[in-house]
This record gives sequence, C-alpha cells and structure tokens, in this order.
Amino acid sequence: MHFTISPANLSDAAELDRLVNAAYRGDSSRQGWTTEADLLDGTRTEISVIEETLRKPGSMILKYVEDGKIQGCMELRNEGAKLYLGMLTVLPNLQGKGIGKELLKAAETEAKKQNCNSIHMTVISVRTELIDWYVRHGYEKGGLKPFNIPDDRFGLPKKQLEFLSLEKKIA
Repeated sequence: MHFTISPANLSDAAELDRLVNAAYRGDSSRQGWTTEADLLDGTRTEISVIEETLRKPGSMILKYVEDGKIQGCMELRNEGAKLYLGMLTVLPNLQGKGIGKELLKAAETEAKKQNCNSIHMTVISVRTELIDWYVRHGYEKGGLKPFNIPDDRFGLPKKQLEFLSLEKKIA
C-alpha cells in the first residue's frame, strides 16, 4: 500500500466535498460504518465550507491519496495548546482498511509539529461504534455538549442530538 498524506489545496475542494458527503450522508454512506444518514438530512459539507477551511489561518485539511485519488481526509485546526480534529473521512468501501488509523497518526505528527499537547474533537454521542474506535486509539471521553451547528450546510438533525467531547494527550 503506497499512499501519501499531505495538505489539501483549493484545487482539491470539489473532490473533498464529494468524498465527505459520500461517507457521511445518503445511500453511498451506508456502505461504510461511519454513516450519519439516519441522524441527519442534507449534506455534511459543501465546497464553499471546504474552501473557507483551506483559507483560514491555522486550519488545514490533510488528504490521504492512493492510486492518484483522495481516499480519506480530515480537518485540523490549531487552537493554541490543542489541535482540533474534525471531519475524519474515509471512502465508505475502504473503511476498515487502516486509512483512518493512518490519518490519526498524521494528526498526532501535526500536533507535535505545531507544539500542541492534545488533540480534541466532538462526535455525535449516539455514534457509539465510532466513539469506541477513537477510545481504542487513545482518546478519552469527556463531557456532553449541545448539538449546535452554525447552519444547515452541515445537515438537519432528524432527532435530538448531542456531542461527546474526546481528547488525546500528545507526548
């Protein structure tokens, strides 16, 4: 398996948009185990959101590329001593093959590079299988937070939801 993980750029925005939406929402997401299709309607992101993230100082999207195609990605955002990890995505038909694990390793490398002492994230609290996966990779459960999303570009909840905070200390 020969792959690269590197920062995405604006020319990747459309491919990243397709990847993230395929993995999180709609029928294609049901091929994998990370779907949110039963929890939220609408899209997970859109090109303009990805472009905003890529332009924002202190933010980046790392892309996992194999065979010339983006197969995974994640957003990283420097928040001082902590690095925020969001939108960890792997193509649904490739989930369970180690791509997510490689992206987590890259996040830890980036956290050290940016002198962050931890990585944190929020996950929808009912996604127990995903939370358990993060716990197996060293993340500790924190508290619950309201499910507040800035606008409907990130989806429309089908039921009452909340976030669970997760954090991993970086040596």
